[in-house]
Amino acid sequence: MFVAGLDVPPNTTNQPPTTPATPQSPSTTKTTDAFHGLTARLREALTSQRKVAIWQPEKSKSFHVILVDKEVRFPPRKLVPTDDPQYTSSHSPLSPLTPSSPLHPDGLIAPIWIRKHTTLVPSVLLWRDRMMDREREREAEERRRDTDLSAEIANRKKSTNDRNIKLTVVLLASRKMLDDPALDARLTFIRRHSGLDSRAALFVLSPVSQAELGEFVKSLSQALYDPAVEYYTAHSKRVRRKRNKHSTTVSSYPNPSIGNIARPLRPEGWTVRYEYKMACFAEFRGEDEVALKHYQDAYDMLVIMFGSPAILPPRTKRWAEAKVLADTINIKITKLYLYNNEHALALSHHSTHIRKFGDFSRGWGIGEETFEFWSWVARQNRLFAELLEQGTRTTLKIPVHKPQISTPSTSASQALTPNTQRIVGIDIDPRMHGLNPSHSLQHPGFYYYAAARCTEMRRQKFRVALEAEESGNPISLSPGFTNEKKVTHDTIILELYTKAYELFKKYNPGDPSSNGQGRLTLWIAYRIAQTYCDSGQYEMAIRQVSVPIRLLGDVELSIRLLFELMGHDVLEDDDSEGLQQDLIAVLQSTVPKSPSEPFAIDSTETKPLFDTNAIFWSSSINVGEETAFQVSLTAPSSVSVYAIPFISVSICFEDGPPVIIRHSADKKQSGGSVQWVNAGGVSSRDPTEIEANLQWNLGDILVVSGRVKSEKPREIKISRLVATVAANAWTIKIPLEPCGGRQGKPAIGKWLSSLNPARFTNVTRENYSTTIVKHRSHNICVAIEHLAPAYLDENYPITIQVTNIDNQDLDVVLDVLLQPTDIDGATNKIAIDHEESSSLIKGIACGAIKPGVAVVKTMHLLSQGGVGDRILDISVQTKALEASSPADRAPSQEENDITEKLQTITVPTVDPFQLTQGVAYQYNTQEWTILTDLASYEDGYEDYRRGTEATVTTDIRIIGPWSLHLEHVEFEEESFGAKLLNTSLISEDDNLFPWR
Repeated sequence: MFVAGLDVPPNTTNQPPTTPATPQSPSTTKTTDAFHGLTARLREALTSQRKVAIWQPEKSKSFHVILVDKEVRFPPRKLVPTDDPQYTSSHSPLSPLTPSSPLHPDGLIAPIWIRKHTTLVPSVLLWRDRMMDREREREAEERRRDTDLSAEIANRKKSTNDRNIKLTVVLLASRKMLDDPALDARLTFIRRHSGLDSRAALFVLSPVSQAELGEFVKSLSQALYDPAVEYYTAHSKRVRRKRNKHSTTVSSYPNPSIGNIARPLRPEGWTVRYEYKMACFAEFRGEDEVALKHYQDAYDMLVIMFGSPAILPPRTKRWAEAKVLADTINIKITKLYLYNNEHALALSHHSTHIRKFGDFSRGWGIGEETFEFWSWVARQNRLFAELLEQGTRTTLKIPVHKPQISTPSTSASQALTPNTQRIVGIDIDPRMHGLNPSHSLQHPGFYYYAAARCTEMRRQKFRVALEAEESGNPISLSPGFTNEKKVTHDTIILELYTKAYELFKKYNPGDPSSNGQGRLTLWIAYRIAQTYCDSGQYEMAIRQVSVPIRLLGDVELSIRLLFELMGHDVLEDDDSEGLQQDLIAVLQSTVPKSPSEPFAIDSTETKPLFDTNAIFWSSSINVGEETAFQVSLTAPSSVSVYAIPFISVSICFEDGPPVIIRHSADKKQSGGSVQWVNAGGVSSRDPTEIEANLQWNLGDILVVSGRVKSEKPREIKISRLVATVAANAWTIKIPLEPCGGRQGKPAIGKWLSSLNPARFTNVTRENYSTTIVKHRSHNICVAIEHLAPAYLDENYPITIQVTNIDNQDLDVVLDVLLQPTDIDGATNKIAIDHEESSSLIKGIACGAIKPGVAVVKTMHLLSQGGVGDRILDISVQTKALEASSPADRAPSQEENDITEKLQTITVPTVDPFQLTQGVAYQYNTQEWTILTDLASYEDGYEDYRRGTEATVTTDIRIIGPWSLHLEHVEFEEESFGAKLLNTSLISEDDNLFPWR
């Protein structure tokens, strides 16, 4: 469902201020418009009724809602308009029969087709508008508004009718309007004049409570559910008719491609295409059984196509697309089986798909000896595991495969069976005592583990192919081999093993003696450590087994690893203070190798101890202006650092002195978990020192605010943060990135706008951790004057006036660009200051202009060849002229202190004249020269009595808006045998061609 008209006007109270808000002055103003609140609540109620999810077995009468603009346009059904005579014989832009389609000529289905029916074309369009209150004194205005609303709805109704989309209108009205006796008449007027349906097409909503609004949305969805189902049913019927049409064509010939001529899609391909479409439409209707049947038919036909190389030649583009489609249909069938709790059928289809296409892969030359095969098998197992994991989060229950204890009745019946054997101490049927795991659905961790093992085989086969290539005997020449070189196999294996490990701990808890970990869980933990060792990440392997750091012997390494473990939130026996206690014990009991030199911890390849964020309020400032900045340090949330003796934190600016925060136990936090300190204006010469409490509890935040400025253009940014720890004889420097954390650089900045209560404002712009200092823009006024339109072949003048309204002398340069035109046969030229060009004139010097002085340049435009608009881009560039000599100015400063102002003008060009000509013929009635007349045989003799007289009338009209003066009109004899007998162009009258 598309919902239009639910755009709530922006709430100005929630927008960030133009200047940074101080933490002591939070905004408290709220919007009081009831309709704005109703619109926001209605939007929330509609969008929250159904969320897009992989696992959705529930069949409620609800919609997936997408908010759109009122002017939303739907993709065209066909490439030609509906009034075109070829509309009925044309095809969809995504049809294989359309030459411009990505599927032309033999493609099956495109992924964009799914996107088209899920996000681009709705089944229902819900239109929200406002119904104005009735005013008795202004009934004419009321009727005009209702008429405009009806016309707008009717226009939207026309576009929805083209696609058979249900259009429903919801009008918001006040409670007073609901009691108005004229409401029914107004609604009837709107319905009739807009062409709305009589059923579920027009609703009226007034500001109501949240419970009543929920009931309204529920009843609205139920009323529109049947039209939506009918919409997809009509689609299915249309597709079924096409499928039946193609199914009558029997394909019993190979139909090979000839040369480079691509063959059209075969009937088998059309069947797959139509069955897949009908399955999707059935899913949209909630008919899972019908969808399953169509998916199965499409899958079976795909298997037939893959079985014949003549239909789908291996290693081609269409073959790869069909292979992906088969995997997609397989996971669809599996999911629909699981919806119906048919676990055995789901697992059987998954296993059959791997086995069947595994056999195909051997025939295609990508069997078990290739990395492509194991990559594909791993992907199938991972998809199946992710599907099961999504299902188990909601409704899917994994069956428990345990032998069932027989009841007395079953024991008696078994006693009568001669072939039944009994096991001492176990009262069960021995035929049920064992289960084959491959025939029983397991929890998702099992299939993650299978995917990891297949990925290990993929890595092994890839290494074999890589060694063969390095030895000069390549065994794999496929394009996928180049892409495989970019794959980090160890990362994929670790990810799969980690997911399997967590799920095995959840579904297979071991005995308490092994800390709740079963044999397979411990085995997977070993495989994780082994993978770390194979990839050379020995530190990570050591962390997996939790070796006590204090036993390593190297004190500096112990300190480094302790800080590293704190950054990774590694706990010792769920004790948040264990690591800091170990660190303090090491510092108190040891001395550094060089007490006079601080010990620096390199944390470039590890996670930082603090989450840091450096923000500048303004993205750019002028020279000499101040901008506010904030730097925040957030302590770990699970590992305590409160007792670590931090003595200072330094904020180091690039090309500037630092801001040093000294520890003071007297400074108390006034904002709960957030401590805010103000550094004031940061000096550009000397370090700035302030005091703060550098003891963080779990998750505490220290925010340092200040202001900074620059007297020259440059980029201001914070290069690094340095936290200093001092204890006993140790001085430890911990460098930190200005913007960093355990999850990488924050995508958005958090600006502290209120301290009590603590409130942060999101800063979403890019490069929020830097600010650019630039020269102030020069203040000039550019006026362009011309009298449009221009005539063809006219030397059209355009006046450009630049006025200096700044307080300094400016050097002005002009650039003029004549945009290319698509008018046939048009040639254009521009000229200014003795320079002429058909495209660009650059660097037109206007000289130095003092404040308050203007300079004027006249440019001429010559347009020839055809009428139409000519577009010119005019760039005015100004540069400040310093009082000092050029030798004293820095080159970079002179280059950057340039302001450019762009203006674009459009010059319409028209014909100056309109010529209308008429010709009247009159035959000569005089007798022709006789053959015996010897003069007729002389050279140059012409007998005009044998010709025809023509009277040519030429009407010249000036159709342009400007006056013209015609100076001369001439008759040119271009035809042999024509003679001008008389003309009105020869006259002594000076007013023959008057001015207009």
